[in-house]
Order: sequence, then C-alpha cells, then structure tokens
Amino acid sequence: MPSAHTIERMTVPRVDDEALDAAQTASDAALAAGGDRAAFERLYRGNVDRVYSLCMRMVGERAQAEELTQDVFVRAWHKLALFRGESAFGTWLHRLAINVVLNARKTEGRSRKRFADDGNEIDSLPRAAPTLAPGDSLDLERAIALLPPGARRVFVLHDVEGYKHEEIGEMLEITAGGSKAQLHRARLLLREALQR
Repeated sequence: MPSAHTIERMTVPRVDDEALDAAQTASDAALAAGGDRAAFERLYRGNVDRVYSLCMRMVGERAQAEELTQDVFVRAWHKLALFRGESAFGTWLHRLAINVVLNARKTEGRSRKRFADDGNEIDSLPRAAPTLAPGDSLDLERAIALLPPGARRVFVLHDVEGYKHEEIGEMLEITAGGSKAQLHRARLLLREALQR
C-alpha cells in the first residue's frame, strides 16, 4: 500500500476541456449530418452567439443580422453532409456565415439595381443609420454599425476576422487595392466617430 507521502505526489491527468469540446462538437456534427436534430440543436446553441455577432458586425442592423443568423443555420443543416472535418466545425460555420452575408448583400444589390432600372431611384435613397444626439457616448460596436456598408464589411473581414486583402477582394469581388482603400476609409471614419 502506498504511503501518504506517495499519494500526495501522484497526479491525476487533467482533461483538456477544449479537446473535449472539440471532440463533442465533431461528434455532434457527424450525428447531425446523419439527421440527428438533437445534435444539430447542440451545435446551434454552441455557435449561435458567435454567428450572430459576425452577422451584426457585417450588416449593422439587428433585424437583418437575426435573419441572416437563421439563414446560416438553415444552410448549415442542408450542407452539413459536406463538412469533412478537415477544419474545426466552428471554422467551417464561420466561413459559411460570411458567405451567407456576402450572398445576401449581392442579392440585395441586384434587387436595388432592378428597381433602379425600372425608373425608381432606390439607389439614391440613403440607408437609415443610427443618429447620435450631442453628448451621447459611442462604443466601438456602435461606431462600426455607423460605417458605410462597404467600409464596414472590409473592416470586419480584415481587422476583426483577420482576412488578408487578397482574400477580401475575392470574397467581395473587388481588387486588393479597393479593399485597402475601404479599410483606410473605415479606420478614418471610426477614429472620427470615437473622438466625438
């Protein structure tokens, strides 16, 4: 029988919570791909806040961000069989969310163009943005929401999500130089908004 002194030295291996979570997520993804709704619900609950934050930062409007978040998970349910597990599920879902937001913006742009072609001046109507009363304080999230849509998307993709200008250019169908110009504009506008 070990002495008390020996027992004190014995260590119990620690379970890595992140590895355990990753294994559970991978298991849930495989089950959900097979049609298990309870597994998909666990994936939804574990990722919905992160997806909503991304959508909100990219579009700047709560109702649209909520709608896009739901679209991301509907698309995830339908495309889950395509998830091969080569990256973490969260990474795959993140990329899917960006694609959903960008596709929604393209569709919105085509709709606006169609209305403008019909003689309506939809494109010339300013988009409603939150206004500030004198003396209001402004936090970074609110300042990002005040950015023009193009500058906001580039800012979020580059400074928040960490994409390179070349990647952003491909996603948004603009040049890397255009991405850099939008980022510069976004940073200047943020600096102005935060110094008020």
